[in-house]
Amino acid sequence: MSIDDFGALSQQYKKELLENVLPFWLSKSQDLQCGGYYTCLDREGNVFDTDKFIWLQGRQVWLFSLMYNNVDRNPEWLECARQGGEFLKKYGHDGNLNWYFSLTREGKPLIEPYNIFSYTFATMAFGQLSKATGNEEYAEIAKKTFDIILSKVDNPKGQWNKAYPGTRNLKNFALPMILCNLALEIEHLLDEDFMKTTIDTCIHEVMDVFYRPELGLIVENVTADTEELSDSFEGRVLNPGHAIEAMWFIMDLGKRLKRPDLIEKAADIAVKMIEYGWDERDGGIFYFMDRKGHPTQQLEWDQKLWWVHIETMISMLKGYQLTGSQKCLEWFEKVHEYTWSHFKDPEYPEWFGYLNRQGKVLLPLKGGKWKGCFHVPRGLYQCWKTLEELDKAQKENHIK
Repeated sequence: MSIDDFGALSQQYKKELLENVLPFWLSKSQDLQCGGYYTCLDREGNVFDTDKFIWLQGRQVWLFSLMYNNVDRNPEWLECARQGGEFLKKYGHDGNLNWYFSLTREGKPLIEPYNIFSYTFATMAFGQLSKATGNEEYAEIAKKTFDIILSKVDNPKGQWNKAYPGTRNLKNFALPMILCNLALEIEHLLDEDFMKTTIDTCIHEVMDVFYRPELGLIVENVTADTEELSDSFEGRVLNPGHAIEAMWFIMDLGKRLKRPDLIEKAADIAVKMIEYGWDERDGGIFYFMDRKGHPTQQLEWDQKLWWVHIETMISMLKGYQLTGSQKCLEWFEKVHEYTWSHFKDPEYPEWFGYLNRQGKVLLPLKGGKWKGCFHVPRGLYQCWKTLEELDKAQKENHIK
């Protein structure tokens, strides 16, 4: 299959999503007795641990709501999302929308609300579920949780922050990156002026604070007070996948704001990050790197992770679609071939998540504490739709 046969590629992604990945999560993950979802699933989809992690619960509610809203009004998809949303509403927080990190199967709290991403994915979940159902209570949960997130921006971990105050205060890239996507996700629930202010702030943080033109790279942490680089483990660490994923969020914002300059810059940064993060010896993209080339503190630095490669495919496709960059198309081809040949399980549904540096499967699980119903189906959906648009544009141009 030629990489510029966008129609055939579009069908490949669509088929994988609708015939392989979504049926896997629909049939294997739902806890129809207690509510919510199992995410710890082995290679064949058998449950190996029943703990429920709030951010993965939220992600699955969001994903099936999105599929219902954007792909097909399938009542099974809606019920899957709704029952997960009800479980979250009942057990996922402390009564004041402070979202726990994890629960027992039955819904008893296991880990306190220290993780801001429990909040972000609850917001996404109830925002999308409110669209699917028209339920005003879900919309209120999304809006109120979003307000709590914004109140925590300066100290996301709150009382659970382990750093000693005042010595090396750092702020992290992950939250402003997520907020770029989250703002668009719940745009239908926000006041227009508030939405504009939030988007402007997010773009500034990502593109003016964490993107360092002197390096041509996006860093994971900067000093909180001066927004400078820190020569420490945390200050030197790079996460290419994070940066590349953020760039398709920025491209979507650029499209929404009609700012081609922003789109061009984001596509350019995405290419720089993949060039920096690509493993020339074994292929694939490194998980963590040190910007000065020192050893990283993360022992898993050279692993190849599913989400890094899937998010890169989205960014490269959008970069090509929106700017015509041949570099983006070439990188999409390279990452597409690596991803489909290494992460897709040839025998059982869903994809592997964790490979060693050489590209061999490290863990045969299909879901766990960190991998759930999110990056694979979202990535397949995003690539399918972008390729479909490219195919349409190609045919129209050919006719003209």
